[in-house]
Amino acid sequence: MSVGQKDPSSATTRLVAAIGDIPAAAWDALANPHSAIANPFVSHAFLKALEDAGCVGGRTGWSPRHIVSERPGQICGVAPAYLKSHSQGEYVFDHGWADAYQRAGGQYYPKLQVAVPFTPVPGPRLLVGSAADAAAERAVLAKGAIAAAQHLGASSLHVTFIDNAAWEALGQAPDALFLQRTDQQFHWHNGGYANFADFLAALSSRKRKTIRKERETALAAGLVVRALRGAAITERYWDAFFAFYQDTGSRKWGRPYLNRKFFALLGERMADTCLLLVAERDGIPIAGALNLIGGDCLYGRYWGALEHHPCLHFELCYYQAIEWAIAAGLPRVEAGAQGDHKLARGYVPVATHSLHWIADPGFRRAVDRYLVEERAHMAEQRAMLAEYAPYRKSVEEQD
Repeated sequence: MSVGQKDPSSATTRLVAAIGDIPAAAWDALANPHSAIANPFVSHAFLKALEDAGCVGGRTGWSPRHIVSERPGQICGVAPAYLKSHSQGEYVFDHGWADAYQRAGGQYYPKLQVAVPFTPVPGPRLLVGSAADAAAERAVLAKGAIAAAQHLGASSLHVTFIDNAAWEALGQAPDALFLQRTDQQFHWHNGGYANFADFLAALSSRKRKTIRKERETALAAGLVVRALRGAAITERYWDAFFAFYQDTGSRKWGRPYLNRKFFALLGERMADTCLLLVAERDGIPIAGALNLIGGDCLYGRYWGALEHHPCLHFELCYYQAIEWAIAAGLPRVEAGAQGDHKLARGYVPVATHSLHWIADPGFRRAVDRYLVEERAHMAEQRAMLAEYAPYRKSVEEQD
């Protein structure tokens, strides 16, 4: 479906209701042009698995409306986009905006969301490859996305967990159409460590002792941790992991967002990207953390357990991830949304970014005022939390 938006450079924008209708090679060339920094979540395979499994589409409230910018014979930009009838599964919370607009007599839904569903992982969202004119192509795609929102009758367009460079370019331009929002996550950064002991040596003495004690406690019941990748994650392990995931999802959200078919497709189509850290007792899997491996990052995504063991969550989700990333030479670990408790485990606060276009001028002004204050508050909070990072401040803090 064409949205009728033409750019002076002759690019046109159209909407596509199924990612399978976009050639995978064309999508991935724009999404991940450099294997060294590849982000698996914007890959064609990951997004198609969500659609093929029925996690999006149908009655989920996530209706695919992917945005394609093209010239004759060439796709020059794509964006994973969804027409939404709610604000669930986004991790950038706008429920208050929706309530305020609807109390004022407006209709907030539907809205258009450029995002990876259920995935609070920062990365590219307006996908234009790495050509010399990538910034110009991104601006064209952004305007096409706004035109798509208008065409669909959406109240707003939200580009969530976008990379910092695009956030700055599109949100700070003189004619900026987007409002800027920030939040925070906790990421671990590899300081060139040779092993986990090397990482511990960078921490204050008290924090080192705490982490050593937590690791001992986690496995005190005779648990064994296995790191499984690719074909080693057999259906037996996928079944076990899905049971872990369901337990966590039902406690956190009431209903897990992802189904068993999605994980089957993930294992089938992206096996080498998957890393499952599983804890076993007497050979029986009782807990696990699923990670996806990117070009420059280990992305911790899903966790669950059928038995309670003190500190096991820290061991599987944080310490085992750090250990694996060090061995693989990856620069960082991203452990998902929220969680101040990650700070004591070596994960430091970093800003995350989103862009928002709002059709109603009055409502836009109100949200803009709110975001100015929120950005200042978030910056202060990150600075304050950074002061509590567990890393040594001086040589005197060594044992």
